[in-house]
Amino acid sequence: MATTPRLTRQKISTTVSPRTLEYLDKLTRVGEARNLAEALDLAIEKLLIYENRERLAADTDAYFANMTDAEAAEEQRLETALSQTSEGIDFDR
Repeated sequence: MATTPRLTRQKISTTVSPRTLEYLDKLTRVGEARNLAEALDLAIEKLLIYENRERLAADTDAYFANMTDAEAAEEQRLETALSQTSEGIDFDR
C-alpha cells in the first residue's frame, strides 16, 4: 500500500476498541500494512470501497425500479444484443 508522505499526514489521538486494535495489529502482522497508521488507512479505504459498492447497488436498484416500460424494453434489447455478442468469449482467460 502506498502511503501519503509524512508531511501531509494529520496526527490524531484516539482510543479504539480491543477488537479494532486486534484487527489493525493483524493487518501489520500479515504484512498488509507496515504500521498502525497504514493499517488504519487501509481499513478506512476498505470501508470506503464497501460504501461505494453499496451506493452503486442502491442507485442501480433505483434506476431499474423507476424506468418506464419503453426504457425497460430498450434495456432488454441491449441485454439480448450484448449477450449474443459475447457468446464464446472466455472471460476467465
